[in-house]
Amino acid sequence: MLIKSADDKSKRLALLEELQRSPLLDRRQQEWLRDELHRTKRGIAGERDAAHYLNNYLKDDLHRAVLHDLRFNVDGDVVQIDHMIITRSMFVYLLETKNFNGNLRINEFGEFSVEYPGERVFGIPSPMEQSRRHEGPLRKLFDALGIRGRNGGAAQIHHCVLVHPGSIIHRPSAKKLDTSNVIKADQFRSWHERFQEQAGVGSVFGSIFNARGADTIAEFAQMLVRQHRPIDLLALPEFMKPRAPDKPAATVARWSAAMATEFADSNKQASQTNASTSRKLVCATCGAKITFAEGKYCWNNESRFGGLQYCREHQSAPR
Repeated sequence: MLIKSADDKSKRLALLEELQRSPLLDRRQQEWLRDELHRTKRGIAGERDAAHYLNNYLKDDLHRAVLHDLRFNVDGDVVQIDHMIITRSMFVYLLETKNFNGNLRINEFGEFSVEYPGERVFGIPSPMEQSRRHEGPLRKLFDALGIRGRNGGAAQIHHCVLVHPGSIIHRPSAKKLDTSNVIKADQFRSWHERFQEQAGVGSVFGSIFNARGADTIAEFAQMLVRQHRPIDLLALPEFMKPRAPDKPAATVARWSAAMATEFADSNKQASQTNASTSRKLVCATCGAKITFAEGKYCWNNESRFGGLQYCREHQSAPR
């Protein structure tokens, strides 16, 4: 039974695509945006394709609950799970999806790498170890929520890595390292059936006493959905956060030149005004005609009147 589908990440894609059109990005920001957009699109496509195969297999199975795209915060540890399956026998499958464009290589030491066209090979973190790191915090969450078998037994957690059906998986010898839980996404049904067969009669017999009803499994799944903490789709690294653009040097130069011109024009206009009223029998304040005596008095006291002349009334005005 399908309990939770993947979160809608269209806002994330829209943000990354919109930011790419900004003319203010430096080279580091441009490269990060390009890579992040590629990773996001590839991740969404991989999870969507894997969910398609899982849903076709299990969505109508009342003995198993299927949840996609989970994110928990357990005592400060962030746990992100691409797909989870919970069975009535309290078997929990954690499925990690990797949608590589190239072919996957696994060596005898459990090291993963991807080979891309043109013979480029890149080492990548082990998706199997990534899934196993989730197990500890997840068990804490199960204990806190009371998710356990009917007899009080803890859930049995198993891990599987799903890769794109078109990838080629290069594996080491099974004698050196068992990589049977790294499979193509469209092979999960066959893998799960083989896994059940290999579990043996003892495991099946023990799980009978630990089994829960279908309603309880659905309730457990809903409890986990309520603990889901979606990722912030608009979050960006610190170096990608918007900042006020610096004024280009040319703009500053143009601004400075304009200000200098305006200042020069202002001084010139003031000089012309002063010149037009200098040595004329006109009051520099009110513009009224003055007598020769009034003008001569101002000229003889140039330091006080600045070379201008004023009527008797305005000669006494403070300066």
